[in-house]
Formats: sequence, structure tokens, C-alpha cells
Amino acid sequence: MLTKKQIQLLEFIQKRMMRDGVPPSFDEMKDALDLRSKSGIHRLVTALEERGFIRRLPHRARALEVVRLPDALAHLSGPVQPEEARAPFTPRLIANTRPARPRGAMSVADSPAVQLPLMGRIAAGVPIEAISQVAHHISVPGTMLTGREHHYALEVTGDSMIEAGINDGDVVVIREQDTAETGDIIVALVDNQEATLKRYRRKGTMIALEAANPSYETRVLPGDRVRIQGRLVGLIRTY
Repeated sequence: MLTKKQIQLLEFIQKRMMRDGVPPSFDEMKDALDLRSKSGIHRLVTALEERGFIRRLPHRARALEVVRLPDALAHLSGPVQPEEARAPFTPRLIANTRPARPRGAMSVADSPAVQLPLMGRIAAGVPIEAISQVAHHISVPGTMLTGREHHYALEVTGDSMIEAGINDGDVVVIREQDTAETGDIIVALVDNQEATLKRYRRKGTMIALEAANPSYETRVLPGDRVRIQGRLVGLIRTY
């Protein structure tokens, strides 16, 4: 027999699967059930898995599958949309199979290829020291850039953004700006010394830096401790 919270979570997961084709993130589950931390969600997911209602799939982001529903949720046994039905965030991905050629100033955004400064590495996980030095330049398609604003590139280290399609070793293309909308993936400078790549959410005077991996807790910080340095607009992956 399931508890009230277990039924609520199973109902939320199934409804999201039916609507979007993918299960919700642990942060979304936490907010939906009004829990204070994701550890409570982990316990509920484990209990549902042990009782045979859901299954965790290895080596996949948001790796949950509803196996069966209790009688109380039998009305939710409709078809689940395919994953292609919705993509919460899909970076514009360019496979880079040749080395970048160092050049001078950045070209205009509507040129066939643009040389962007690769500023170094940024953590998609535990924040690292702020990045300020240009390592070299990397070539990206001009169509990846937005307008004529300044852009730069960073190499990602860590796995906290894997559910957003951003893997360790990827190069992210960043549009330089100091503001963001809730849900944007940004480069955040914390306490003027730690740079990190996270999803941005504003909660009153507080800023939440949200990972896209249930293994990482969301960091909630006073607004004056976080400075936005840019917004993600593209992604480059080398195979």
C-alpha cells in the first residue's frame, strides 16, 4: 500500500510523462510535492521502485519509467507521448571535428565562421575559480550567435548539467550579458571568485543556481552574491 506522498509523486510523474514524454527532474518533483530537499524525493522514488511501480534506467538522464499504476491512478493509464514531443532545452549542437585556428578579432555574427575567445574551463558541478584569461580561439558558425553582442566560449568540466544535454568536455558558447530570465542557463560568478554554469531562477531577493542532475543540490544565494556573466546560446561537441 502506498502512502499519500508516494501516490502524489507517482501521479505527478505519470502526468508529466503523458504530457511531455519525459519524466520531471528531481527539482520539479520537489517543488510539486512542496518538499524542502531532493533527499525526500530520492526516498520516495526508492520506495516506489522497491514496490515495482517505477523503474530507474541506467546511463540515461531523467532515467525513470512508470511500470504500473495503483487502482487510485488507473485513470492516468493513457498513452505516453514520445520524447520528441517536447525538449525543455536543447542547445544548438555543432560537432567540431577539426582544430580551431587562432585568429585576431572576432568577426561579425552573420559571417560564415566566427572566431571566439575560448576563456578556459567552467564548472558544471562544484564551482571553480573565475575565468578571465583567453586560452586560444575557436571557430563557430555565425548563425549560432545572437545579434552583434559579444560572445565567448568556455570548456565545460563536470556533469551537473547532463539533463540539459551539456556533457563534460563540451564547449559552450556564451552571449555576454548581465541579466537573465528564469530558466536560462547562465555563467554565474559567485562572490566574485567562483564561476559556474547553472540554470537561473529568481526567488524574490534570492537567486537559485539549479543543476540539471539530481545528484547535485540547488544553490540558493542572496542576489548580491551572484553576478551574471552571460547566457548559454550554443554548444560544440568534439567526437
